[in-house]
Amino acid sequence: MSVQGKWRVVETPEHDMAGLGSYILFSEDHGEFALDCLTGSIHGRCEGAAVEFTWEGNDEMEATGGHGWAELQDDGSLEGEICLHHGDDIPFIARRDTTSSTACQVKIEAVHVQPRDLRSMADQSALG
Repeated sequence: MSVQGKWRVVETPEHDMAGLGSYILFSEDHGEFALDCLTGSIHGRCEGAAVEFTWEGNDEMEATGGHGWAELQDDGSLEGEICLHHGDDIPFIARRDTTSSTACQVKIEAVHVQPRDLRSMADQSALG
C-alpha cells in the first residue's frame, strides 16, 4: 500500500488544526497540505508506505517551510508530523479521503431539470 492520494486530516494532537478542510495530498513526486491556516507544497518523492519530505508554504500568511514525515498504520490510517523551521512540530492523524462521485451525479442531474418539470413539481407540492 502507498501513501499516495488525498488524506483527510482528522486529528492534530495537542493542536487545534484539524478542521473540515484539513488534508494532505501525496502524488508520485510532490504533494500539498492544508491544516487550518498552515499550508504548504511538499517536495520530494512520495512513494511507499512511509515518506520523508521538505515543504514550503505559509503560516498565517507568513512565508515558512520545514520538513515532515508520514507513515501508513496497520489500521489504514496515516500518521505523521509537519515540522516548521524554528517552530512547532505538528503531529497529525489522517484517513484516506473516500469522496464519492454520487453527489456530483445528483447535482448534474438537478441542473438538467426542465422548467416545465419544476412547475409540475411545485404544483404537486402545493397539493400535498
